[in-house]
Amino acid sequence: MKFPDKMQAMVLEAPKQPLQAQEVPVPHPNPDQVLVRVHACAVCRTDLHVFEGELPNPKLPLILGHQIVGTVIQVGDRVERFRVGDRIGIPWLASTCGRCRYCQRGQENLCDRPLFTGYTVDGGYAEYTVADQRYGFHLPETYSDIEVAPLLCAGLIGYRSYRLAGPNTERLGIYGFGAAAHIILQIAVYQGKQVYAFTRPGDIQAQTFARQLGAVWAGSSTELPPKLLDAAIIFAPVGSLVPAALAATAKGGTVVCGGIHMSDIPSFPYRLLWEERVIRSVANLTRQDGEEFLAIAPKVPVKTTVQVFSLQQAQDALERLRGGEVQGAAVLTLFEEPAQREGNREVGP
Repeated sequence: MKFPDKMQAMVLEAPKQPLQAQEVPVPHPNPDQVLVRVHACAVCRTDLHVFEGELPNPKLPLILGHQIVGTVIQVGDRVERFRVGDRIGIPWLASTCGRCRYCQRGQENLCDRPLFTGYTVDGGYAEYTVADQRYGFHLPETYSDIEVAPLLCAGLIGYRSYRLAGPNTERLGIYGFGAAAHIILQIAVYQGKQVYAFTRPGDIQAQTFARQLGAVWAGSSTELPPKLLDAAIIFAPVGSLVPAALAATAKGGTVVCGGIHMSDIPSFPYRLLWEERVIRSVANLTRQDGEEFLAIAPKVPVKTTVQVFSLQQAQDALERLRGGEVQGAAVLTLFEEPAQREGNREVGP
């Protein structure tokens, strides 16, 4: 089969410079890679951190995007996990070395020589992309491309954060009610936990959304919840939320920082940490995280709320995400199949 030589892509030439619509070469898969025709790519806050220059040393010029859903149209000579015509999900973790001490002990999320989709290798704000077959996922058939795209980072990193909050959590706080929060809240409620949602001060819409999804309480991040929490997950990249979450957490509780970037954490009195409270971060994901989460999501079932944008509206999607104007997740659509369900979605301007 003959493939096009060129494709449309939204390209980041330098941090803080608007994405440029360009015609670029279609990538060729190496022996372990698959060539993918992109159908949808969700927009992540990590994309915004790369765009703003808050994450160092990106590949430049760069095609952002690491929550990619598409169809395999060509396979490398060593590919066994996927065949032409398969649907594939491509996440943030593009590949690992497999040889460092972290990879050898099952901590590939901490690999010394990793590659990341849409950061150190090109991602999914384009018509085509390539991916290492070993790090792609088969996706639940119950989800359309648009619905499943946010599960590939908001879901996967959110699930790792949720799991690291601890198995004995009965009352869970979630700070920052965006894409990851609206997914993880559903899993927590499904598993019988009480969820307390914290939003930007005055964001009544997000608080109402959280209650609709099953939160027992929703309020401002400046408030204390009516009951102390067993654990809290901070998805907002705001360092001042760490002492706020500690103050809302009971003895022995855990505060999980779920983002790849956060502003500086201010000093706080030791009494907030005392009584065996724990602060921990989450770095990337493992393939096991992905397999576990994608098996659980259809059972809940997790329903994603999305706002849909075209590829050419990628910059607008980033700006709206920065401004807190996206309820749920923003998703870019390319080559969407006509037969797919609409799902819970809004169409971007």
